Amino acid sequence: MSLVTVGSVAFDAIETPFGKTDKIIGGAGTYIAFSSSYFMKNQNIVSVVGEDFPQEMLDKLSNKGVNLEGLQIIEGEKSFFWSGKYHNDMNSRDTLVTELNVLENFDPIIPASYQGCEYLMLGNLSPDVQLKVINRMEKRPKLVAMDTMNFWMDIAMDDLVKAIAAIDMLIINDEEARQLSGEYSLVKAAKKIREMGPKFLVIKKGEHGALLFHGTDVFFAPALPLEDVFDPTGAGDTFAGGFMGYLASTDDISFENMKRGIIAGSAMASFCVEKFGTEKLENLTKTEIEDRIQEFVQLTNFDMVKSI
Repeated sequence: MSLVTVGSVAFDAIETPFGKTDKIIGGAGTYIAFSSSYFMKNQNIVSVVGEDFPQEMLDKLSNKGVNLEGLQIIEGEKSFFWSGKYHNDMNSRDTLVTELNVLENFDPIIPASYQGCEYLMLGNLSPDVQLKVINRMEKRPKLVAMDTMNFWMDIAMDDLVKAIAAIDMLIINDEEARQLSGEYSLVKAAKKIREMGPKFLVIKKGEHGALLFHGTDVFFAPALPLEDVFDPTGAGDTFAGGFMGYLASTDDISFENMKRGIIAGSAMASFCVEKFGTEKLENLTKTEIEDRIQEFVQLTNFDMVKSI
């Protein structure tokens, strides 16, 4: 099975209560690709960078089995750059700098070799770009998943509603779900959002886990208690990469298998936050990932000795 990921490949500069970085590699597409690469090799990326993007990082992605044919490199221009500072609770942050650069006029090109993919992950980009990708797929994938954020709800709600109507699954956080639906209760919010089009909905709750909704079914996966959380940047994208990579590798989009995908995604996100940027994601072992997944299983695995 093949997975196409559409998302930014970019630079970040991050400051948290535990340290700060100069310009490092970031971008939704980067996190998704690294994360999904541990579950499958037949994956492809659609993105754009400037001539300032290091070949070394492109080689790392290639070595993980990521097909870069759909990555545009624009000569004479710079890659997307974002800088942010996290507050002490690590759940909120201030954006210090946003430079769209090549992303401002990004026109996604879908190579012929990507056509026929079974799984499509639309990372956080403008809904106009996300819709273009869907419309440029000659055959609709088995599962089309999408991420978005408050920013697009503020400035492009009409286009966002159109994009949401065209997908199978939306992956957003609790704050975004509340803004999109106008409901505080996440159960009510989930119902309203699914009425907009997607059959499946994942609501991420950061350090409090993630919820999966489909029909009348609901599944909750806790977050793993960690001793060290250095940088939450990219954790949501890493979650999406692990989740979609697992689904694509098993080629099973049943609700039961999506539960397993939620655990796989949560495990990958727990690695992401332990280091700055993509550092921890670049060199994980199969054993580390399997052990981490089992830690999640143990969090939710128990027997009732006696009923009331």
